[in-house]
Amino acid sequence: MLQAIGLTSTTRRDAPPAVNDLTFEAAPGRVTALLGASGSGKTAALRLMLELDAGRGVAYFRGRPLHRIPHPAREVGVLLGDVPGHPARTVRGQLRMLCAAAGVPATRADETLEVVGLAGLGDRRLGTLSVGMDRRLGLACALLGDPHTLVLDEPADGLSPRENTWMYGLLRAHAAQGGTVLYATGDPKEAARTADRVVTIDGGRLVADQGVADFARTRLRPRVAVRTPHAARLAAVVSREARAARRSVEVVAEAGSRLTVYGSNCAEIGDTAFRHGVPVHQLADEIGDAGPAVPPKAVGAGQASAVALSELPPPIRVRPGGGPLRPLRYELRRSLGVRTTTLIMATVLLMSAALSVLLARTDGTSIPRLLAAWPELLPLPPAALGAGLLGALSFGDEFRYPALAAGRGTVPRRLGLLLAKLTVTAGFAVLLAFLSVVCDAQSLRLLYGPRAIEAPANAIALGASWAGLTIGCAWAGLLAAGVFRAAGAGVAAVLAVPVLVVPLVQKVFAAPSARSAAGLPGRLRELAWWQLPQEADRWVLAVARVVAQPVGAALALSLSALVCAYLFTGLRGKARW
Repeated sequence: MLQAIGLTSTTRRDAPPAVNDLTFEAAPGRVTALLGASGSGKTAALRLMLELDAGRGVAYFRGRPLHRIPHPAREVGVLLGDVPGHPARTVRGQLRMLCAAAGVPATRADETLEVVGLAGLGDRRLGTLSVGMDRRLGLACALLGDPHTLVLDEPADGLSPRENTWMYGLLRAHAAQGGTVLYATGDPKEAARTADRVVTIDGGRLVADQGVADFARTRLRPRVAVRTPHAARLAAVVSREARAARRSVEVVAEAGSRLTVYGSNCAEIGDTAFRHGVPVHQLADEIGDAGPAVPPKAVGAGQASAVALSELPPPIRVRPGGGPLRPLRYELRRSLGVRTTTLIMATVLLMSAALSVLLARTDGTSIPRLLAAWPELLPLPPAALGAGLLGALSFGDEFRYPALAAGRGTVPRRLGLLLAKLTVTAGFAVLLAFLSVVCDAQSLRLLYGPRAIEAPANAIALGASWAGLTIGCAWAGLLAAGVFRAAGAGVAAVLAVPVLVVPLVQKVFAAPSARSAAGLPGRLRELAWWQLPQEADRWVLAVARVVAQPVGAALALSLSALVCAYLFTGLRGKARW
């Protein structure tokens, strides 16, 4: 059972609300059509029910609002517009990623593809799908969690008649199994043909809430479509004979020598045209709309009053969607589901090897800078820039191609999702740092001989610093993209570390100091409630040396600021609810 009570959208600039005190029900085991012309408020009403837009009222899905359902994807399947996914992602990859978000097994993806008729197209890219395939994939996404309720906005928009029949047949099968189906449409004939109950709205208000039989009797009427080169003459003749016979016949002239005759049939119009010698090029029976909508108080008042309304419905706020139930699996599939990650890493390795070879031709370049391919002119080495770009895209692409919930343009700030993204980006950063060093060393040995590179004495400390640099850049890009909701902001935050923050840190370190940090490990040992091993002193000193460097201090400062900003925006969003 889906119950919408007092739905009212928020007004803007003194304009009337798109949805105004709308109340209706969609019963289980039935297909309910939300009928209205373009601009009548159908989509706005669906978005209010799904808590995607702010307003007032409440929508109950089997007695609970959406934000109180533990696993929304298993209760409500949604199709609003096109499938929100990266164009380069495959159909199967998109569904498997959503399986991790919904907490269902990955095998569910192939099952739903079989149901919607896309079993052989799992390797197709989302950007290459036709309109019909996209609608099928959207329905597969809605069915992925085996929901009880389906909420669909114009599900047959752009489909062929055959695909239209298939779509509504599938919705009818879902309702036959006890599910609830609510879809929005602007075609009265489609609603009468496919729905069990029709809820008609106009101007955001309820006009009628009727069974399909009552709707067809009161809102639809038969008509005859006529096409003739003498449309005006035939219209006058039909109207004159109807007045003479005292029959209620309405003739409406349309463009293209077409007439629409209400209150008659093909036989009568054909006989009249034959008697008066009027040639007819088309003559067909049709079912049409009954005309303009009746004011809300005239039709449907009994149905509207059947559901009690509160004097002041509770507010509907835009609530964050639930994070993936399996965040680590979700993040891995999101990262590896497109070629962007592989292309970035391959490009970084090629650039790093080329820069390392060029640096080796000049004297005075230290071994660490050769292996890192970090010339003095660049603010950061290619591996660090690539890690920062991967981190920025891990959140930035989420906002461009939202996948956690249909129609949501933001990514939920859940701790599990954030930790999964931090873990995966750190893993990619370490892998990129390791591969770049190996690739640079092999390139130098191949061109300049096996003695071109010798391992430095402090290789372990340098490796830890190198890994810390790439991880710090990846996390800076990730957190900045999460705060500002754009991948470009993440890249800018990575570049701002050496360009802006490092000079400021260098000025601080260049100033004379009246205090010394000597003896820091001993003081930390005294503060610890457990006894640190003696070997921990050198690791504490190593970390202190890394942080004491301008780039390390700048990264630590930037990461601290971004973490605080991320937590602040997340807590502020939660405080609104």
